Amino acid sequence: MDLNLSDEQRLLRESAERFVAESYDANHRRKIAKDPLGFSPAVWKQFAELGWLALPIPEEFGGLGGGAVEIGILMEAFGRGLVSEPYVATIVLGAGLIDRCGSAAQKRAILPEISDGSLKLAFAHSERAARFDLAKVATSASKTAQGWRLSGSKIAVLDGHAADQIIVSAHIHDHKGPSGRIGLFLVTATAPGVAVSDYERLGGGRACNIELSDVHLPEDALLGDGHDALPAIEWAVDRAMAALGAEAVGIMQVLLDTTLDYTKIRKQFGRPLSANQVIRHRLADMAMQVDEARSMALRAALKVDAEPVERARAASGAKAKIGKCARFIGEQSIQLHGGMGVTEELEVGAYFKRLVAFDTLFGGSAHHYGRHAALGRATQPA
Repeated sequence: MDLNLSDEQRLLRESAERFVAESYDANHRRKIAKDPLGFSPAVWKQFAELGWLALPIPEEFGGLGGGAVEIGILMEAFGRGLVSEPYVATIVLGAGLIDRCGSAAQKRAILPEISDGSLKLAFAHSERAARFDLAKVATSASKTAQGWRLSGSKIAVLDGHAADQIIVSAHIHDHKGPSGRIGLFLVTATAPGVAVSDYERLGGGRACNIELSDVHLPEDALLGDGHDALPAIEWAVDRAMAALGAEAVGIMQVLLDTTLDYTKIRKQFGRPLSANQVIRHRLADMAMQVDEARSMALRAALKVDAEPVERARAASGAKAKIGKCARFIGEQSIQLHGGMGVTEELEVGAYFKRLVAFDTLFGGSAHHYGRHAALGRATQPA
């Protein structure tokens, strides 16, 4: 298998890294952290102009037809700058689910607006009692004469406060009662009965909890034809984990580079820290962990369109391994910077916080080691 980047992929990586290096410095991040929106609408518009919002959207709907590898290239660059724009929420999760589940009419209406930056989405699926079990949905959608009525609660909705529309998963109740199917519903963020309480995420960006109290929706609010959406939800979350893994790799690379530079200039007993053999071994271990994480993120991206069990094992394997690598890299960089590592003068702490947040999104390493093992047992002959 040829794992070298194509010319187009190299150009994408170079342009993304250049944009992030020029636009995202410590002052910009501090300014955004104080903004109640949590990101810059002007930068989001630039994303649209650069074609990044259209990257994974099919060409027939105004997109560029890119895949998970291209998203990973972009996300790694975003990790280097601690980018807080709602790319995962709107493009990776939102646009992915519209393309996977939506009817032709819904795709024609929604995907071009996502491409040009005029529509932002969020995906509300996690619930407090689910504990990362994607099949466990208590929110209900009851059929009515006019359409649907939604009731329930969702937690940890990435960038839900800034979304124009929210894709909500709910257990469908038709005229016969509970159907056993999960449906996806497009809900306008300002609809009556929708209460959003947002909060700052560790390491930058925002998320929210959503209460749905008898939210009335039209018939066409249901994405697609009402078939069980669980397989599509699992696909979208696996895809998001691959993208977040690439972002974590970008963060780890910055921490490694920063720590290498610091140990070269920081002197102890008249010698640079990097002259100490023990320190060199720790730096070598950090470099090895970054390379391992990058390989796992790439594997997860390459397996996004594989058959479900193979895709899910690659995604969970990457999430578990990268989470473990991320914690090691973060802890080592903090320790090797000494007391400076936890001050605001250096940004090591900010990068470490984002890595901690990555490990908790969509389940931590322990959860995904378990999921990976369970999927492996499911494929073994009896």
